[in-house]
Amino acid sequence: MPRPASPHPTDGELEILRILWAEGPSSLSNLCEQLRTEREVATTTVATMLRVMLDKKLVKRTGAARGALWSAAVSQQTTARGMVRKLVHGVFDGSAERLAAHLVEGGQLSAKQLAELRTLIDAQPKRKVSS
Repeated sequence: MPRPASPHPTDGELEILRILWAEGPSSLSNLCEQLRTEREVATTTVATMLRVMLDKKLVKRTGAARGALWSAAVSQQTTARGMVRKLVHGVFDGSAERLAAHLVEGGQLSAKQLAELRTLIDAQPKRKVSS
């Protein structure tokens, strides 16, 4: 029995979304051309991916048949928020604090990135600590 479709984009779907976020509405041929700068991909494969993404409400189609234009139906920020939430729940048992600690302690952030993170944290309004 096939598993249910995830509302989150796959890696291939993210490639398409990145192009649509950067370029705006694009034709199938333009999407294929952009994807082919990284790897070889069949037009039929991209068309199938777009149909799946349409069902998942990740993209919108305007126009019909060969003249159709595809655009992102979700923002990059909304997509990132959902994927990070999935990561936090799936890998860090729902603890965003553990994710942040992993990034800081893992040495994956440069001194500049750490300073930017500190600025973001300091800019947040103070929250009451619940007991």
